[in-house]
Amino acid sequence: MPKVGPIKRRNLIAYLKQLGFDGPYPGKRHEYIERAGVRIILPNPHRGDISQALLQRILSEAGISRSEWEAL
Repeated sequence: MPKVGPIKRRNLIAYLKQLGFDGPYPGKRHEYIERAGVRIILPNPHRGDISQALLQRILSEAGISRSEWEAL
């Protein structure tokens, strides 16, 4: 059960794939992952863990509720 807190990029991608997202695909500056027309831009891997604030923004853009995320 992942918390809504700092997370490694690799774990974020794995959890989003569990929710039905495909990818990551190469983009212009960042890779992205998508599901049913919803495209989420992934942060670059060299910046360390993804902060809680950025994770919350990613989840809101993807339409994933906190309870849905924590139920994984």
